[in-house]
This record gives sequence, structure tokens and C-alpha cells, in this order.
Amino acid sequence: MYDFINGKINFVSPEYIVIENQGIGYQIHTPNPFYYSEKVGKETLIFTYQYVREDIMALYGFTSREEKTLFTKLLNVSGIGPKGALAILASGQPEQVVQAIENEDENFLIKFPGVGKKTARQMILDLKGKLHQLVPDLFPNLFSQHDDIRPIQDGSDELEEAILALKALGYAEKEIKKVVPELKKQKLTTDQYIRVALQKLLK
Repeated sequence: MYDFINGKINFVSPEYIVIENQGIGYQIHTPNPFYYSEKVGKETLIFTYQYVREDIMALYGFTSREEKTLFTKLLNVSGIGPKGALAILASGQPEQVVQAIENEDENFLIKFPGVGKKTARQMILDLKGKLHQLVPDLFPNLFSQHDDIRPIQDGSDELEEAILALKALGYAEKEIKKVVPELKKQKLTTDQYIRVALQKLLK
């Protein structure tokens, strides 16, 4: 129904963002909401996907059409819902996901929250050979847009927000606690904490 929404970022939370357009605030779930922290109050274009089920109707947002396409392909896999698909995209490294599927690397795929061996096998069966057109040529920005790590003055609040975002993606508290000591050694933005934590969780 909605292909994209162009408006001002009004609010950012660990689970979603709110983008205002024509006086209406749209609640949009994104892979990493805190990516938009520095865009609050600014005009932003977000590609959207409307998910409708008997008990839920929600909007999901992405930085590109290709990212949106990958999300929809993941949704077509039995056992993967919107939350699981967002967690996979939140890693910021879908190229690794595609490579794992092509190489039938179940051990890598089961590191994502909610993905067990059965779902990992289903991902391979359903998507192998069908994602190469999305990476890397059509995803130049998806892999590199967050590479610039800029230090901040105090990372305590940002780290706490990142932990809440990781929980929202479905990661268990015991998993998160394993990477927190390493994260505390750095002073980053919330968005950066999330990406570094995800990279460590997937190792």
C-alpha cells in the first residue's frame, strides 16, 4: 500500500521511529532505529512495507528498495517473521547472510535470534541462488554507510539504548551480557554500539 514515506523524523525509540508527514505521525519499525537519531527534525525518505496479519498491522521501513526486497524475501521463508527479518538486516552485513545461504552455512544463520536449525535449513532451501542479484552491486551503501566510527563524549546512555534495541530485536539477555564488557571499552553513538554488538554476536 505504501511504497515510501517522505517526512521529518519526529521520534526514535529502541523498537521504532516516528516520521511525520502532512500532520500524521507514522510509526515505522526499522532494522536499527537509532540510525535515524541524527536525522530527528530532518526530511528523510524511508521505503516502507505494510505487514498485515489477523492480529497485527504494522509498517516496516528501510533505507533502500533493495533492503526492502531482502526483507520481503526473508518473510517468505517459513519460520521467519518481521522481527526475525529485521534482526537479520540489523547486522548491517546482509552480504554475509547471502554468503551463508549460498554456502549452506547453518552455523552462521542460527546465530540470529529465533533462527534454529530447521529455519536455517528452510532459508537455504528457499533462498539459495535467489539473492545474488541483491549483493553487492545493488547494496553499495548498505555495507559501507555505517563504517565511519565517530567517538562521543559519554557512552553510558547510548550503550543503555543499544542494549534495549538489541533486546527488541530478540537477543537474549545472557547473549547481550557476553558482549557488554567489550562495548564498555568504547565510546560510540547508539547506532554504532548496536552494529558493533551485532558483529560480535555473529562471530
